Amino acid sequence: MKLLIMSDTHGDAGVIDKVRGFYPEADAIVHCGDSELPYDHQALEGIERVRGNCDHGTDFPEEKVFSVGDAIIFATHGHLFNVKSSILSLTYRAKELGADICCFGHSHVLGAEMINDTLFINPGSLLKPRGRKEKTFVVVDIEKDSYVMNCYTDANELVKTMRFER
Repeated sequence: MKLLIMSDTHGDAGVIDKVRGFYPEADAIVHCGDSELPYDHQALEGIERVRGNCDHGTDFPEEKVFSVGDAIIFATHGHLFNVKSSILSLTYRAKELGADICCFGHSHVLGAEMINDTLFINPGSLLKPRGRKEKTFVVVDIEKDSYVMNCYTDANELVKTMRFER
């Protein structure tokens, strides 16, 4: 199963369409907030989406829980969990929800780590990255015994690959 994750596109509908066009076979697409588009915008159609601190529509949920294959996915923007300081509060919420994968944004910093059997992924930003020059998104292949996470630039160039045991 393939999960495409992006965040913090800040009004750029074109980059959302471009990135999803790279992976039409994705089983699910997540936007972790700050799209700055209306909830029903065409670029967000079919995407699991949550409200970021720059999203003003009240129709966006603050968090979303759904399944991709046998994996439970928890998506949130991160601002309500103060992820710029620590992801400790986010780890508690993910555990409470029984999440296998937690997707979040807000900090614009690409990263991933496995904590207490939950994979935490921040895909970075496709508009204003921090900590690196590349604008990034993530594709996760959910396999029986592992998650293979590939990080890409907005031009679909591979930045790095990471494997995490399930």
